[in-house]
Amino acid sequence: MKNYDNVTIFSHPLINHKIAILRDEKTSMKEFRELVEEITTLMTFECLKEGVPTTEKEVKTPLETCTQYVVKDDSIVIVPILRAGLGMVNGIHVLFPSAKVGHIGLCRNEETLEPMEYYCKLPKDIEEKLVLVIDPMLATGGSACDAIDKLKQHGCKNIKFMAVIGAPEGVSRVAEAHPDVHIFVSTLDRCLNEHGYILPGLGDAGDRLFGTK
Repeated sequence: MKNYDNVTIFSHPLINHKIAILRDEKTSMKEFRELVEEITTLMTFECLKEGVPTTEKEVKTPLETCTQYVVKDDSIVIVPILRAGLGMVNGIHVLFPSAKVGHIGLCRNEETLEPMEYYCKLPKDIEEKLVLVIDPMLATGGSACDAIDKLKQHGCKNIKFMAVIGAPEGVSRVAEAHPDVHIFVSTLDRCLNEHGYILPGLGDAGDRLFGTK
């Protein structure tokens, strides 16, 4: 995969350690869910290193008053791509507990491998916010592209995308379709198989998060 200015692939030993446990087919649903949240929190630190709306605030310490920069209230919206994206929400809420959450529901046509929308509910004034689109798996890139398209149709201009596992095919597709959207992936895997699943991957993230098949 070629290098893209709008793509960040993590190489962090702590994240890599958690990914190894996440991949294991013996990892329980509870542990899998906790790991996804923990990885998301670690990724969010890097993802929001730049571009977060801040404002000055006077803070009185026990010794004197000083000026600090704080994140603006109601400036961040989390948009998980249903259903697996829900597993990442709490990982961001740990850092931004008041962030509003929108939902975009997309399911994959198993014949074409392309996404089909079945639900969309977004907070008011989302076009004025920093929007974090989240999905554990960036496989073909179809769902991510469609979700970002939908947000842009609502006027969103400040969008970031986060995935735990990415395939080169999906990362390239989103990076080229949306060069203005920064993409953050904790681990880049080898490729997609003939069914559009990431290899080596970790199976179906939604099934492993919610105990379904």
